[in-house]
Amino acid sequence: MIPRVTAFAALSGPLPKAGVIAVALLVAVVLLGRTPRTRAWAMLGALVLAPVLLLADIWGSPQLRTLHHHPLFAGVGIVLAIAVVAAIAVVISRNPTWLAPLAVAAVPFRIPIQAGGTTSNLLVPLYVVVAAGALAFIVPTLLADEEPIKEAPPLPSRRDPGSAPPPRRHRATRWVERLLALYVVLYGLQSVYSPDFEKALQQMVFFYVPFALMFYLLRSLDWTQRLIRFCAELVVVLSVLFALLGFAEYATKTIILNPRLVVANDLHTYFTVNSVFFDPDIFGRFLALVMVMLAAVLLYSKRTRDLAVSIGVLAVLWVGLLLTLSRSSLAALLVGLGTLAALRWKVSRALWVAVAVVAIGAAAVAISPKTFGLNQGLNGASSGRANLVTGGIDMFAARPVWGYGSGAFVAEYRKRHPHSSQTLSASHTIAITIAAEQGLIGELAYIALVLVAAFVLIQGARSDPARAAIGAMFVALVFHTLLYADFLEDPVTWVLLGIGTALAASRARREAAGAVATDDVAAVAA
Repeated sequence: MIPRVTAFAALSGPLPKAGVIAVALLVAVVLLGRTPRTRAWAMLGALVLAPVLLLADIWGSPQLRTLHHHPLFAGVGIVLAIAVVAAIAVVISRNPTWLAPLAVAAVPFRIPIQAGGTTSNLLVPLYVVVAAGALAFIVPTLLADEEPIKEAPPLPSRRDPGSAPPPRRHRATRWVERLLALYVVLYGLQSVYSPDFEKALQQMVFFYVPFALMFYLLRSLDWTQRLIRFCAELVVVLSVLFALLGFAEYATKTIILNPRLVVANDLHTYFTVNSVFFDPDIFGRFLALVMVMLAAVLLYSKRTRDLAVSIGVLAVLWVGLLLTLSRSSLAALLVGLGTLAALRWKVSRALWVAVAVVAIGAAAVAISPKTFGLNQGLNGASSGRANLVTGGIDMFAARPVWGYGSGAFVAEYRKRHPHSSQTLSASHTIAITIAAEQGLIGELAYIALVLVAAFVLIQGARSDPARAAIGAMFVALVFHTLLYADFLEDPVTWVLLGIGTALAASRARREAAGAVATDDVAAVAA
């Protein structure tokens, strides 16, 4: 019997690799396009091509058995999903600011779905929101008779009566978009020679494409103080609910999600909670970032009610963070608080406090090394992650320029260390992961992105509570990725960059407007 060949099954060989490069280029156009219409066409292409690539990748997997044998049932499900996306798109098109709370609320929720023979915890609610937001942008933009203007033209300068370039900080926000586009394109190109191309494809489809679209949509919103406060309050409410769920897990000694964590808790005397995040360290990262945001309220707000509520919520989240047993999250919290203190007060004062905290921590470790697991050596104390670091460095030394290809760390590490644990072979240090997979080419793009983004988010944020909180949260997140990976694979990174660059650009435009007004007054006086 001749096997039936379908359109998706025929997508093999070089076609998926060309598709990954194509969708990466479409993402770059979304981020860097000169006109809204160009961005809209690129966004539409990315929304269509990404699912096609995913279906081509998993077409022969068991999880699509229903689609093969019951195409009508699957078709009805697809139609219903499209209807839900369209309904949300209508809501967003009528009030674009609704995109912000919908995206923020959807970020934490993951649904386990099998793809390519493995189970992945996918951000399905966030994908629905992003698709709806993209649709709300694409349809009116492409149907418009004339090219709509999404961004205000540069303000005129006294030195040049024509159109002057944007102010320096505004240009810096453009560099964040350029470096994001550069990294995504490099990731797509370097997936071609990866021994685990399937992993690279899934990273592109599940993370980089939807998160980049979300970044652009959030970047385009008018982030008023009311919208910022509403989203912050929403995040605080969610964090308290997640912490309470963690308390319930600890009290009942029951893990709702993640069977691996159930086994780990059975093997140890301690009990770790994860709430809705599948991973205690990701749960701890979320709590730590929210605590940094609340600390900004304590430092900047003068309202008694805000201070009292913030202190109460911080107490709840602190207990939840302790129950995760995530040392990397505790360290990220300290880094975020230190950054916030340096923004609020003098840097020298924050450094003295940091030195005192480090000294106290070192004394605690010296007094009781067994408490921190240091009696097991560095590798034992880090749960085997020290070996991953040395293994990643060896991989980088073998191919320092171009690396082994996007998504190749796990496959190459297991090839080099066949007796390593199957559950602990993914690098937990994002900088080393990029160096091993993409070499200096990807590493330099990553370093440039981190430095430029930190500069944009922090520069001029001392007097702005919202920008100070976002800048400190970003620094804390970057530090956490050095201990637990997931940088651009975490939607929180793109959310912080989207909101932070929008606020930085808005501040730059206000400063430019003030400068022009001052020049006009001086000219009239002269």
